[in-house]
Amino acid sequence: MSIATLILGESGTGKSTSLRNLDPNKTLLIQSIHKPLPFRPKGWQVFDGAKGNIFVTDNADEICHYMAKTRRDIIVIDDYQYIMANEFMRRGMEKGYDKFTDIGMNAWKICDLATKLPPNKRVYILAHTQSDDFGRTKIKTIGKMLDEKITLEGMFTICLRTQVKDGMYQFTTQNNGSDTVKSPMGLFEHPVINNDLAEIDRIICDYYEISSAEESAVEKTNENPTEPTGEN
Repeated sequence: MSIATLILGESGTGKSTSLRNLDPNKTLLIQSIHKPLPFRPKGWQVFDGAKGNIFVTDNADEICHYMAKTRRDIIVIDDYQYIMANEFMRRGMEKGYDKFTDIGMNAWKICDLATKLPPNKRVYILAHTQSDDFGRTKIKTIGKMLDEKITLEGMFTICLRTQVKDGMYQFTTQNNGSDTVKSPMGLFEHPVINNDLAEIDRIICDYYEISSAEESAVEKTNENPTEPTGEN
């Protein structure tokens, strides 16, 4: 079972910037809308048919395909809310409510798969926030009709939220009573942490005792030295 983390925040509060220290060789980035990275993109490249670690698509089936097929341990889906919003806009002329069911299903299938990949995988889904009628801050969707069908935050054990204070870009790790932030007991030492996804990934791996695919293969070979490795 893979570990899925939801990271919420308004535009410009450090969600995409938190990728800056991740190893691009170990990371698959899926952008629902293509935009330049907010840091020096050394090692980050849009897939050109032969190489690259950035895929640009808002199609849920394509996203699930890339998630399932990648050999990289870390998967990041940026601007997740546009997967829903773009489909809604493309189908804006359709009458009836079936489109909302379809959009909800597509939003759900990505989050569902994020928790069902191999145990060495970590999936980070970055999305904007909105406030509901009760003043509670939650993930941004396309409105009440979709919210009535699914509660996306309920599919995650870890949900972080951006915070900008005194020029410092950070993530909160504990619920403040009016948002959907949550994290397992003892995962983070402090209620506020730096917005460094590489460090967060290291902490998650340590907490859940996650090994990379390469490390797992070495461990398996060491435990069964006569077992074929599958390599020629």
